[in-house]
Amino acid sequence: MDALHRARLDKTAFSVASLADESDEKKYWLSKSPCERLRALELMRQIAYGYDPSTERLQRFFEVTQRESS
Repeated sequence: MDALHRARLDKTAFSVASLADESDEKKYWLSKSPCERLRALELMRQIAYGYDPSTERLQRFFEVTQRESS
């Protein structure tokens, strides 16, 4: 099972903070490697847009054209 299917929302977690308060999120993400950050970004993108890369495929089509003879 991939990370998209394992991701769950904890509905019991709730916090209220002011936008003026400094967050520890920047410190958290800077402690992660670039690869871990990209994986997290991809997971958030898949959750937001409902994209599952294992089921999505490129649509194939062909177009027949005549070449001009020179």
